[in-house]
Amino acid sequence: MEAMAKQEFQTEVSQLLQLIIHSLYSHPEIFLRELISNSSDALDKLRHLTLTDETFKNLPFDPRIALGLDEEKSTLTIGDTGIGMNEEDLISHLGTIARSGTKNFLNQLSGDAKKDSNLIGQFGVGFYSAFMVADKIEVVSRKAGEELAWRWTSDGKSGFDIEPAERDVAGTTIILHLNDEGKQYANSWRLKEVVKKYSNHIAFPIFLTYEKSEWNAEEKKSDKVLTTEQVNAASALWRRSKSELTDEDYKELYKSISGDSNDPLFWFHTKAEGSLEYTTLFYIPSKAPLDLYQAEYKVGVKLYVKRVFILDDAKELLPQYLRFVRGIIDSEDLPLNVSREILQQNKVLTSIRTASVKKILTELKNISLNQPEKYLEFIQEYNRPLKEGLYGDYANREALLELIRFKSTAVEGLTSLADVKTRMQGEQKSIYYITGGSESLLRTSPLLEIYKKKGLEVLILDDEIDEIVFSGIEKYGEIDLKAVNKASTSEDLKDDSPEAKDEAEALKPLLEKLKATLGDRVKDVRASVRLADSPSCIVSDEEEPSLQMQQMLRAMGQKEIPLPKPTLEINPDHEIVKKLLARPDDAIAQDAAWMLFEQALLMEGVPLQDPAAFVQRLNRVLSLSV
Repeated sequence: MEAMAKQEFQTEVSQLLQLIIHSLYSHPEIFLRELISNSSDALDKLRHLTLTDETFKNLPFDPRIALGLDEEKSTLTIGDTGIGMNEEDLISHLGTIARSGTKNFLNQLSGDAKKDSNLIGQFGVGFYSAFMVADKIEVVSRKAGEELAWRWTSDGKSGFDIEPAERDVAGTTIILHLNDEGKQYANSWRLKEVVKKYSNHIAFPIFLTYEKSEWNAEEKKSDKVLTTEQVNAASALWRRSKSELTDEDYKELYKSISGDSNDPLFWFHTKAEGSLEYTTLFYIPSKAPLDLYQAEYKVGVKLYVKRVFILDDAKELLPQYLRFVRGIIDSEDLPLNVSREILQQNKVLTSIRTASVKKILTELKNISLNQPEKYLEFIQEYNRPLKEGLYGDYANREALLELIRFKSTAVEGLTSLADVKTRMQGEQKSIYYITGGSESLLRTSPLLEIYKKKGLEVLILDDEIDEIVFSGIEKYGEIDLKAVNKASTSEDLKDDSPEAKDEAEALKPLLEKLKATLGDRVKDVRASVRLADSPSCIVSDEEEPSLQMQQMLRAMGQKEIPLPKPTLEINPDHEIVKKLLARPDDAIAQDAAWMLFEQALLMEGVPLQDPAAFVQRLNRVLSLSV
């Protein structure tokens, strides 16, 4: 067979290669971590097939990763006996960026070598990092179950060649022709150091073959002897007792399974025995994964059965709001041939998942109590995903409410609901919060005036998902949670004194005039008990989204959302309202009615339907006061 014509890299690959080579030159050692990790994945996949697929059960399988060093030729070889690739795989894996999320990698590189090297592992583009240390790379691969092998060759610049090749067994061999930057790795001691740093706990043995100097006593000189030795521990570390493991052991394993070069914030290691036997080791990364809010997020938990790798992309292993968790679930009770489809209905996995979620949340609660500063680091990264859990994980809602932190009118920084409870006033029966805009907008809202005056704390929920999440949560323990921008909250502030009733009766004619003027733009106009300094505000009914939320839903394409019809509340004690009460229903009174409504909309951050009419009214009122 003749060699194929040279093929071009996909555009994104060309860009990626240039960025990696030029951005990460000061942190090149991660190339070895990435290539060994790819080999480990290939071995995992083939081992799974040999245990579960009849076609592969008789295939000889000797799992190993072999590093070969030729100092004279300046070549480094990384070989494995894994699942291998055929011609089509080589083109799609090494010439194209398959995952659309990976394209975001191009926009994420910062120029900070340490941060960027971390991204390489997270985005699954690790193979290309080898071009930092090699000016030419050859990949010889044979797919398990196939006779033909293929050779892929590239200089990382113009494209790549593919031609038929030979390989005795299935697997992949990568030959790096080291450049000047890579020559530091043509050294056995340096290679051992990098393997121990990043890949010591890869579950397969890594062998290094190199020329070792040995003293020849007879001839009184050093001879170079070809030596092969295992250079990693190759242990399923998570199956060992916690008492045997050091913090460094845990950190090493985390880096090898996550592709993250930073230490994790925390880890939780559990061995369950009894009706179900399983081991879990979960890590919380110190920084949120960059694809955390993408639909195609990369799953961070690997599933093993009796130490045999099964899946690393099953979103069923943990609920979606815990997608930032990295780690391993290793079960004794699942069948080796468990498929993703079976997982969805599997009772064993459901039990493991339920227990794992409770374990993670319990451990986070302990950290929040015993290491509050460390917990704050966690919250800065993961407060929002925990809020997502409130929306869907009803079984753990109380636990999540304890973990989430809030901005508040009473304290600097963030606070917990437990702390808010301790600050409640004597007769206070509810915890109050406000949603529907940016923090600065919410903090200056007229809706907060009476709460500030009475010294009542209000939580500032300025995340765009807060209104969706908290509208469905009515209580924290036995305490009501109430939104101050909902009409029903005024019941807590109601003044039932005879004087207040007389004042309300006197205000009725003005309320009716305002309602007649504003017509169907408002649902109702009424006297407010929540205003202290402002003349007006708007509120929504309990079951309705706020004006801000309705705007957001329309922006997301939900065109059927009707125009908002809020309730306008006016402040009976404000000078403008008192003057309007005494004024006849003329054109000026009608302008004032509209301006009370429109300024309340502006304070909510809602754009006016007819700004020109607002300006005309404003000018008419200004002309009377100048």
